[in-house]
Parts: sequence; structure tokens; C-alpha cells
Amino acid sequence: MKRFRLITKLPLLLLLFSPLLCGADLSTYRGFQFGMSLDAAVKHLGMNASEVTMIHQRPARIQELTWNPERFSGASGDTDPVEQVVFSFYNGQLFRMIVDYDNQKTAGLSIEDITEAFSIRYGAVTHPAAETLFPSAVFSKGVTVVACWADAEYSFNLAQSPYGSSFELIAFSKHLNALADAAVARGIQMDAQEAPERQKAEEQSAQSKLDKTRLANKPRFRP
Repeated sequence: MKRFRLITKLPLLLLLFSPLLCGADLSTYRGFQFGMSLDAAVKHLGMNASEVTMIHQRPARIQELTWNPERFSGASGDTDPVEQVVFSFYNGQLFRMIVDYDNQKTAGLSIEDITEAFSIRYGAVTHPAAETLFPSAVFSKGVTVVACWADAEYSFNLAQSPYGSSFELIAFSKHLNALADAAVARGIQMDAQEAPERQKAEEQSAQSKLDKTRLANKPRFRP
């Protein structure tokens, strides 16, 4: 019975990860290689540079590009389980990919099912010894890492939502991701240090505008 259950799910599992089975490694996902330029990624996706979002500007540029396969794949979008991919770039280099899978197209698949499919491509899986949470733009508590595949340079992490209803893949270059994290932390620190002076300048500018308006309105005012 257990063997029959696995066989019936195998076609869906192969569909879920078929793009990963064609000679990919931990440096690549669906033809996107860590370190590739933002311009190359935009071109590969068939998107426009105007769709790139600036997340942080200093001391390094952190940019994001969100790709929805259904927008470009036509009919094949009905079978592709990937709902969207968020690509992140550090000074124009791809350092992270967050892949969200469509709930309906992974319905019925257990953690073990998806982990097994990943392991076909990436080898032995590692399960976190303690609960590991990654930040999420959707869930305030973050998402829980349930399995990971890694080498000295790259890390692929299968994560699940707090309610167990969705899966996502969080993959990144360890070196570039560390540089991006450091840049974001430094940028936040710089903003905090400059906040008093910036607020003072904004208040002075607002007062200057108010003074000019007063000078213009005072001669014209009649009770």
C-alpha cells in the first residue's frame, strides 16, 4: 500500500522538480546561477528593468525582482507548481532566490514526499537539530526550515508556513548573502545615526516654507 502511494505521487513529484533534474547543482536553479548579473536575469526572464525594486541603496544596492511563471509560460503555467520566485541582488549580483509553490499543486504532498524529490537531485538531506526560522514577507513569525541541502558555498532550504499549508524554497549564496546582510545592517545603522540631523533639516525646511507663505499672505489678509 505504501509503495502504491509513492508510485501514484511520483509523476507529480517529477513535475514539481523536473527543472532541477537536468544537470543542475547547488549553484543554479532553473537556469539562474548565483552571481549572475541583474541585467542577465532580467533578460533571461523576459522582463523589464523598470520592474526591479530597490530595497536598500547604501552602503550597497539591494534589489529585488519578482517573477510569476504563469505570466510568461502560457498553458504550461497550468502545470508548473511554482507560483512565484523573488530574486534578490547584491550590487547587481544574484545572491538569493525565494521560490513559493502553489498550494493547490502541492496539495497532498507531505514533507517527506517533497524532501525525497529534492534528495534525488541534491543528495543526502539534513534536518535541523532545533527549530530554525527564516524571515518571511508574509508570515510575521517566519517560516520553519524542515530540510536543507548545502555545501561550502550554497544553501538550499525547504521551508513550511506556520500553518503547514504551503512550502517554499529559500536558496542563497553563502558569501553574497553574508555581504548583503552586513550591508543591510550597516545601512540601518547609518539611517539611525543620521536620523536626528535629517529630522532637523526637514523641520528647518518646513519652517522656511511656512515663513515664506506667511510673508506672502500677511499683506493680503483682511479681517
